[in-house]
Amino acid sequence: MPELSQRRRLLVLAICCMSLLIVSLDNTVLNVALPAMGRDLHATTAGLQWTIDAYTLVLAALLMLAGSTADRIGRKKVFMAGLVVFSLGSLLCSLAPSLDLLVAARMVQAVGGSMLNPVAMSIITNTFTDPRERARAIGVWGAVVGISMAAGPLVGGLLVESVGWRAIFWVNLPVGLAALLLTLRYVPESRAPRARRPDPIGQLLVMALFGSLTYAIIEAPESGPAVSGPFGAVALAALLGLLWYEPRREEPLIDLRFFRSAPFSGATVIAISAFAALGGFLFLSTLYLQNVRGLDALHAGLWMLPMAVPTFLCAPLSGRLVGSRGPRLPLVVAGVAMTASGALFALFDAETSDLTLFLGYALFGLGFGFVNAPITNTAVSGMPRSQAGVAAAVASTSRQLGQTLGVAVVGAVLAAGVSTSSYRDTFVSAAVPGWWILAGCGLAVLVLGAVTTGPWARRTAERTAERLEAKDVREAAGVSA
Repeated sequence: MPELSQRRRLLVLAICCMSLLIVSLDNTVLNVALPAMGRDLHATTAGLQWTIDAYTLVLAALLMLAGSTADRIGRKKVFMAGLVVFSLGSLLCSLAPSLDLLVAARMVQAVGGSMLNPVAMSIITNTFTDPRERARAIGVWGAVVGISMAAGPLVGGLLVESVGWRAIFWVNLPVGLAALLLTLRYVPESRAPRARRPDPIGQLLVMALFGSLTYAIIEAPESGPAVSGPFGAVALAALLGLLWYEPRREEPLIDLRFFRSAPFSGATVIAISAFAALGGFLFLSTLYLQNVRGLDALHAGLWMLPMAVPTFLCAPLSGRLVGSRGPRLPLVVAGVAMTASGALFALFDAETSDLTLFLGYALFGLGFGFVNAPITNTAVSGMPRSQAGVAAAVASTSRQLGQTLGVAVVGAVLAAGVSTSSYRDTFVSAAVPGWWILAGCGLAVLVLGAVTTGPWARRTAERTAERLEAKDVREAAGVSA
């Protein structure tokens, strides 16, 4: 990639953030619309889970393929294709006449989304080569998530109340078109120095692992072990297959040696934990505010602001802290705040009081605002630039996998405990195990954030980067010979 002026780099950052905005906004807008969609399409709790998880599941399964493909054929090409497919999927979602077709259209959206976030992060990583500038750019990137969390519930509430839930997908179309035209004009093409070959077997194993695991969790409350058991066995077999096959492949879908870096491994698990907490938090909050408290979509969106505003404000601060002091402090703050939020709901039924509900939302927003920038920075900063697309894709995959599992697990726990005959009376008690799960996710962020960011962890990252760079040099020499 040619050296760009400061103004051009900032423009590239803005264009990449536009793609993140429509993908993130889509999730937060959708959560507010869930009750209206459920009534219109006669969806059960499991059906509502699938409207979220069908998207995040396909996204998680394809992100690593998209990242490596972008490194191989060109990041700009893949990014533009993603904008086209995502916009088309959004249009299909707005026209879906049934739950099954809506879920299918969400999967089309996800195919496009898989080409956006990891590829955009790879473009940013290769545009901002200075570590401090990159950390600040990633802080801005994280702030966009805060913007989507702040604007999503309000935009979604307004659209659902004034037009209908189908309108929530229309907002993606003008933003997607603008991002496409700006990318064509201003984003330079870039790719890895040496092309990586596809890994179809590894890709199929990843899809089997994520899909069967999610299906087993979501369907367990209704279908029981007769269905969830075999799918769980498929997930285990796919995981063992990945662990056996990938190290034996010359160019795997993901080089498992990445995980010898303690910061990289820590960032992966932290991303899964943090976004599992986010997915479960939004799912529980939306159903509680609208189905238990009886709020309309707009007022439910307003109640999300105590969570969204701290996320928006803390994300750029977290990016600056990562650039100046490293990732440990933001991760510790995030872990403490998210754990406290989950424990507040689990121990004191925070939903039942306006004051504790406000405090619980604010604590979660504070924690989530601090967690995103150190995840991304840690995942990509220790890797050779030639592996930036794959490393960014692993970080994005971890986020989506976490959100998928959060919705699946918390939704399954809720469905097992809530009574359809007395939904409002049993919801709060049925949600307590879910809140404990979210508190455990926050505790994992805290512990791993402290353990995987010290001197020992940094040494493992340095050794891993040296090995990967040495491998790239040897393979490049072999190709040139």
